[in-house]
Amino acid sequence: MDENRVRALARLDELGIPYDLSEHPAVYTIAEMDALQMEREEEIAKNLFLRDKKGKRHFLVMLKKDKTADLALLAERIGCDRLSFASEERLGRYPGLVKGAVTPLGVVNDTEALVEVVLDADLSGCRRIGMHPCDNTATVWLEFSDVERFVRKNGNRVQIFPVP
Repeated sequence: MDENRVRALARLDELGIPYDLSEHPAVYTIAEMDALQMEREEEIAKNLFLRDKKGKRHFLVMLKKDKTADLALLAERIGCDRLSFASEERLGRYPGLVKGAVTPLGVVNDTEALVEVVLDADLSGCRRIGMHPCDNTATVWLEFSDVERFVRKNGNRVQIFPVP
């Protein structure tokens, strides 16, 4: 089992956060997740790892899977200049993840709490939210409030609003 996944699940256990885990083949896109037909009353989250224009600030954005984020409006909302997708190198350096496994649970690797997390308020009404546990061969199902608590307990800044 992937060591990042072990670390994320251990932290969930340590915080007393209940979760369910679904194993599946590796997936890299929302279309591949949809093909697994795992959804029930839950919602699958889409996660983006972004950086500001100067590369000084990094953002992990969790939003509803069917939304397309307007990066210009999002940048304005979080108070920074232009946003763009961060490189795989930055993804590996800051939340310690690889492409296809982006998740708010990746903050478990962010010991300096440098990554800012944006949670789409449109997900707050979902019964549970599915996301990778730092490994794209499984989906962990959590309540929205528990995702927020996980991130805050790591010391990362959290913003919650409807992602444009």
